[in-house]
Formats: sequence, C-alpha cells, structure tokens
Amino acid sequence: MSFPRYEKYKDSGVEWLGEVPEHWEVSFLKYILANIESGTSVNSTDIPANSNEFGVLKTSCVYSGEFDADENKAIVTSEYDRASCPLQLNSLIVSRMNTPELVGAAGLVKQKRSNLFLPDRLWQVTFYTAHPAFVHYWTLTASYRSQVQVACTGTSSSMQNLGQDQFRSFILPLPSVQEQFAIVNFLNLETAKIDELIAEQQRLIELLKEKRQAVISHAVTKGLNPDVPMKDSGVEWLGEVPEHWEIKPLKAVSKLYGRIGYRGYTTADIVDEGEGAITLSPSNMADGVVSVLKSTYISWAKYTESPEIMIHPEDIVMVKTGSTFGKVAYVSLVDHPMTINPQLVLYKNIICFPRFLFFILNTPVIQALIEVSNSGSTIPTMSQEAIGNFRFGLPPVTEQKLIVEFVDRELLKLATLNTEAQRTIDLLQERRAALISAAVTGQIDVRELALSEEK
Repeated sequence: MSFPRYEKYKDSGVEWLGEVPEHWEVSFLKYILANIESGTSVNSTDIPANSNEFGVLKTSCVYSGEFDADENKAIVTSEYDRASCPLQLNSLIVSRMNTPELVGAAGLVKQKRSNLFLPDRLWQVTFYTAHPAFVHYWTLTASYRSQVQVACTGTSSSMQNLGQDQFRSFILPLPSVQEQFAIVNFLNLETAKIDELIAEQQRLIELLKEKRQAVISHAVTKGLNPDVPMKDSGVEWLGEVPEHWEIKPLKAVSKLYGRIGYRGYTTADIVDEGEGAITLSPSNMADGVVSVLKSTYISWAKYTESPEIMIHPEDIVMVKTGSTFGKVAYVSLVDHPMTINPQLVLYKNIICFPRFLFFILNTPVIQALIEVSNSGSTIPTMSQEAIGNFRFGLPPVTEQKLIVEFVDRELLKLATLNTEAQRTIDLLQERRAALISAAVTGQIDVRELALSEEK
C-alpha cells in the first residue's frame, strides 16, 4: 500500500534530516521535556517482585524497544527506604548506560504498575508539549539511533554512557500535538497489524521446532516401518521398540572423553589466532552444528598433551556443565586442529552410525534424562558415568543409515520452511520500521488515513 505525501515541504535546516512538511517545526528535545529523572541502585533478588513487593526495573525492560514491566527484580525489604523514582504512566523509560547497540533504548509505560522503581541506569522522561507515544515512535527511527551513537561517551567499547545534556540536544521534527495524536493513532493500528503477522510467523517457527523434535524422536525410537513387530524395551522412557533392535547403554557404542585433571588449562595457555588450536566451548555450538567464527585458541603444547580429546569428523560434542548443559553438536568438518574446554565432553570411537547417535542424543526424552541427571547445586552439571549409562534402542547399521537419511531429508524440508518464515519476519520488521520512520518524519501524510481507520 502506498501512502500520500504532504502538499508542501521545506528544508529542515538539518542536513541528515532533509525536508519536512512545511507546517512542521524542527525542535531540540529539551523544548518538549518536562523532566528527566533516574532512580537508585538498590540490593535486590534475582526474581521479579510480587504485586505486594517493591521491585526495581532491569535495564532489559526496554531492550525490545517496548517497555516490559515484568523485567524487574524484587528489592530486599531492608532497602525499601532507598528505592526512588516510582514508575509513572505515559513516561518514556530510557537506558542511559549500556552496550553501543542498546544504550538509548526506550520504551513507553502504557499501563500503570505500582511499587516499581527505577535504578540509576534508567531515565524516566516526561513531556509537556508532546504526545509521549509520538516521541517513543521517534526513538525507534534511524535518525534517533544515529544521534545516540554520536552523543555517547565511554572509555570502553562495550559500555557507553548517554549524558542528559546530549539527550536534551537531540533534534526531532515536530507537527502540532493534534497531528501527533493522528500519527500515533495511525501507527498504533498499522503496527498492530504487522505485529500480528509477525506473531503468526513466530508461532509457525515454534510449530516447526516441535515437528523437528517429533520427526527425530519417532524415527530413532520406533523406526521407519509402522508394520514391524514390536517388543518391550525394558526401558521406561523408551517403551516398545522394533523386535529386532538391541537395547544398549551409550557407553557400549562410544567412548566419552573430557578435559579433566591435569588436562585442564589456564589463561596462560590461551594464545592468539594462528598460534595454537581451537578449544571449543558451548558458545561454539548452535543448532546441532559447530561454529568456529568466534573461537578461543590454546597453545600447541597444551593441545598435543591430550590426543584423546582432539576433535575429528563424526565426533559428537556435548555440554556437560553450565547453563546450556545437554546441548549437542555433530562435527561434520574439521579444517583446523580443535579440542574441547572443560565444559564439554566428547563422544569418540563410535561403533554405530555416528549421526544416528547424534539424533538419539537430541530426542526430547534423552534431553529430559540429561536434565534429571543434574548433579550440580548452583551450576548444572552431570557426570560422564551418568551419561554413559543412558540406554536406547539400536537397529542394525544399515537401518541406522536409512533412518539418518530420512531424518536429514525431513529436517531439510523443515529448515527451508523455517528460513522462509524468518525471512518473512525480517521483511515485516523492516516494513514496520520504515512505516514508523516515514510517519514521524513527515515523509507520508497519514492524517486522513488515521481518521478513516477510526471510523
């Protein structure tokens, strides 16, 4: 759908802003601000506050570009008298200190929430001659982000600070308040439509994820022939399996190796790229594959010290400790010497079809068994012995290969659908951003459209 433009435009006087509608003003943000305030850093728990508790907002409450009141932490009762800057309806919450990508992120408070307070890293901004939602939409534009990037200071590239003086000096195009209302009404309606389309695609992606798990689970636990005679596996989670399958523990079909004892390493063993071997960590594992785009390297001496954990094609790596424990990745290619860090275990000397074992480890039930095997108190972890005792159904090698080929074909189809859904989401998000930018900078005239939408 194409949108009309205003009849007349004028030079804004700001090179990067270009032309604006003739009757619009170009203003410094400070001329429409009523107040900027921030809260206090207080001691808090790691869980959100209940309705009868005081809570302090987390900086993540505005990461999405929308305000999320649930992103808060319960304040310990002894700190209640130190909490300051209670949350106000229709205020703009701005992250004044954050990473370069997130500093300046803002969200509008659209619903009243009692007993929530700001920390010192967030601002609460109120206005007296502007519609708060209009200003919020403006903070979602590239012109706002570019001003944030220029204004921010900080000695660290990973943490930037936005000063109040710089924030007040930001420039924005301003129509009358009445016209701001019209633009806000139009954008509320149009972005809601787009957001619903995005939500539909996100639901599709979740369904594809569930379908992926179902395909893997059924194929590697029941086989491909629905008419084959079945037998009780003797394993509670597995139930019946094809009559000719064997029941084996993982340790019977592969050997598990980890970096334990003297094989550990310290920061002194870390070297620059090109001076040693890659040491894989959980961050190198995503969607069942190994990625070495961002890797840590250890010295050749430390690498060669432990040949049993050198990685080769068709090995399988699993996270055995930490927040992502149980995550599995299949090694299809090794184009640089690699080993593992202490958070991982390595399946080697696999006597069944390696990718079949990889799919077994990806079944929801095995993942659930991994969860219940957690032996850590605060850091999830599991022993190599516990992993090795997991039992599963094992068909003949020829059948394993057929199952793997079937699963890979089906997963490729699902991956294609997933890619299409994600591409649709990206296009919708681009359209949403472009529509907002065009409306709040006056590149399209939505006044009549807003009125017709309301009727």
